[in-house]
Amino acid sequence: MVESEICLRNKGSAMLVHPDYRGRVSEDWFQPAFWGDMARPVSSGGRGAAWFVEAGDNRLVLREYRRGGLMAKLARHTYLFSRESEVRSFAEFRLLYQLEAMSLPVPRPVAAWYHKQSPIQYRAAILIERLQGVVPLADQIAETSPEGWKQLGATIRRFHDAGVMHADLNCYNVLVRDDQYFLIDFDKSRLMGQGSPASWQQANLDRFARSLVKVAGEETRRRVWDSFMNGYNKGKAS
Repeated sequence: MVESEICLRNKGSAMLVHPDYRGRVSEDWFQPAFWGDMARPVSSGGRGAAWFVEAGDNRLVLREYRRGGLMAKLARHTYLFSRESEVRSFAEFRLLYQLEAMSLPVPRPVAAWYHKQSPIQYRAAILIERLQGVVPLADQIAETSPEGWKQLGATIRRFHDAGVMHADLNCYNVLVRDDQYFLIDFDKSRLMGQGSPASWQQANLDRFARSLVKVAGEETRRRVWDSFMNGYNKGKAS
């Protein structure tokens, strides 16, 4: 449990709520239809399971957890329930809460929800604050300068030095605003414990490199990689 989180329960459903949103969030907030014209689909990346929503003065992102690949044909919206601490929305909310407290560049979590469809299956969703004035790196690769790639490398290093293993580090989960870089979508991500083998960091970099190739081609990856790694290595904690 994260200090100060608010946990609410109701007939097979449960929510975690950020203290800043105390008394405001209801289960309806996790249903896209509830928002009507105040919701619009997120077009970049993902599996068509995210919406930009407007809650008064707050701009939020609602994301449902959906399976991809072969498993999506069997159970697109549901996951196996083992224990509450492993519910994907709860785990991501708590991780984001920790990363925010560590002053890492991530969006603030608003609330997490799950509902048990049966004793062994659940559906889940999460709400986070929408970062303003950002674009996905995937849409900005051609315009990113060598200095920008260096800054991105240093940003990724900050996460690695903090022990953050992002499970899907790709060009859509990096957002750009001027010379600032943010990471989003921490589903299945975690904090690595002391003494964990360093191989996870290289695997993270390799995954990001493959995403660059997929989005922009091998020639682009070769062109920018030295700048990226210069920033990553110079960002190494002393």
